[in-house]
Amino acid sequence: MVQEGFKRKLTAILSADVEGYSRLMGEDEEATVQTLTTYREVMTTLIEQHNGKVLDSPGDNLLAEFVSVVDAVQCAVAVQKEFQARNAEMPESRRMEFRIGINLGDVIEEKERIYGDGVNIAARLEGLAKPGGICISKTAFDHIESKLPYGYEFIGDHTVKNITKPVGAYRVVMEPRVTVVKKTKDEKPAIVRRMPFLFGAVAALLLAVAVGIWQFYIRRPTIEPASVEKMAYPLPDKPSIAVLPFENISSDPEQDLIVDGITDSIITGLSQVPDLFVVAQNSTLSYKGKPVKIRQVSEELGVRYVLGGSVQKAGDRLRINAHLIDATKGNHLWAKGYDRELKDLFALQDEITKKVITELKVKLTEGEAERIWAKCTDNLESYLKQLQSEQHFRRKNKDDNFLAQQMAEEAIALDPENACAYYLLGHTHLNDVLFRSTNSPRKSMDRAFELAKKALSINESLFSARNLFGSIYIIKGQHEKAIAEVERAIALAPNSAQSHAVYGWALYNLGRYEESIAILKKAIRLNPIPDSIVFYFLGTAYFLNGQHKEAITALKKAIHLQPKNLFAHIMLAATYASSGHKDEAYAEAAEVLKINPGFSLDYWAKMPTFKNQDDKDRVVEGLRRAGLK
Repeated sequence: MVQEGFKRKLTAILSADVEGYSRLMGEDEEATVQTLTTYREVMTTLIEQHNGKVLDSPGDNLLAEFVSVVDAVQCAVAVQKEFQARNAEMPESRRMEFRIGINLGDVIEEKERIYGDGVNIAARLEGLAKPGGICISKTAFDHIESKLPYGYEFIGDHTVKNITKPVGAYRVVMEPRVTVVKKTKDEKPAIVRRMPFLFGAVAALLLAVAVGIWQFYIRRPTIEPASVEKMAYPLPDKPSIAVLPFENISSDPEQDLIVDGITDSIITGLSQVPDLFVVAQNSTLSYKGKPVKIRQVSEELGVRYVLGGSVQKAGDRLRINAHLIDATKGNHLWAKGYDRELKDLFALQDEITKKVITELKVKLTEGEAERIWAKCTDNLESYLKQLQSEQHFRRKNKDDNFLAQQMAEEAIALDPENACAYYLLGHTHLNDVLFRSTNSPRKSMDRAFELAKKALSINESLFSARNLFGSIYIIKGQHEKAIAEVERAIALAPNSAQSHAVYGWALYNLGRYEESIAILKKAIRLNPIPDSIVFYFLGTAYFLNGQHKEAITALKKAIHLQPKNLFAHIMLAATYASSGHKDEAYAEAAEVLKINPGFSLDYWAKMPTFKNQDDKDRVVEGLRRAGLK
């Protein structure tokens, strides 16, 4: 009889140990301990991600429990596949292979430990597993037979030490296939005898459905290494990374706001690290909601490392899974699950960012660290309003710009010290000028300037506010001031594609064409899928440098990204006319008038776009040849 006070429960138990551990220790103790420590950390992370808990890990053994057998088996498969990938990179004699046993059984719980036959059976099943394999009890199999897309091979009833009755055991085949039952003479499955054809048809149908589910929803995809030779851009000479949009696995699509905010925060933090190369959020957002492979992302963006993950919000809690992958090797460098309260969101974002920096072996100076971890606000409600403002701001149209303005004002009302909200509000006023949605461009420009100044008075490291200053100065024709501001922005955030784009814009306005082209190419390298305006800047710089063919290519890309980009059509008309393509020039002039029937060449010529009057005259002359007046 069990002593009164002990608690019993039904739980899924996972037991694991290392095959040939004594041999490995005998050959090289230090290397074995180092590998075991790493593998145990990986296993612990995967157990936590699958809703499990490690109970004990003496020597080369590990004991964990799960509420669900499904979670336990999925975790075991993930562990073995991860170790297969890691072992493939090691000498055969130094590979570390685990055997895993899983049982569903009744146990006694005392504090943080569990006891009983349920635990002992899991340990005995572990001994029946092959190196790198998984063995489960019949009780566990009965609960998952139709729930998971793996194959199972019945290996018989086994009499095991200290267990009275024989234990039915199944070997897990980590690929989708039909379960194989090795029948003894006493086993007579009557249903199979009576209905062989029906059973076969149903089994085939179930297999097809399972394979489909496995392929598209459950299976953790094998990571195919990226080819450095096939990359769209050469790998930088420093660690390069793309942060994919974290996946919202909540049932509520409105949680996209928080999920995108987490992605943006990590990218913003990493972009300020001088010893990293970080792809801009604009480019990685293009993969949102699409079934992409890590290899594809790596090759298209020209990066070695890819960070991804998922977010689930339930009430006031967040569950985040994050993983960092070396795409060129096709393996995980790090993976971890987090279960925190929503109020810990800021600390959680920083924790993931710090972990990435650590894994990539990058060291920060004290000043760099201070800038990176500086936050615009500690007020969660203000932050959420800021995220709403950013969401509308990115859509770049009059209506959304108005909504972005409202949300930024509400964020400031909730926290008058939210520097990012002031920057956003300032940029919406600048957009009012660019979108011609203001009755007083001068007042809107002045308001944008005041708000940028306010943002920097709160946080002088806010590089985006420096970029806003730069844009305002360029539109005012004060190009030297613009360059000074943007150079400060780049010093603060060397990976900011936006800063490089504004810098290139200012440079060609000053007549420094070749420098502008180089800087704009770097902006595109940092953001391979940029906004239309960046290709417009590049096309203009090429035109002014007399490289008409390159200008046409860049301006066509700008129009492809934004068919109604008025300025790109204007510059393309001038480029065609200046290079003798009359028909194409007239066609582009017609597009200009179609987009803006009130276009006036005189009004455009008065804009303080170029400091060099000769540059402006060349563009105006090209537009006249294209038939614009």
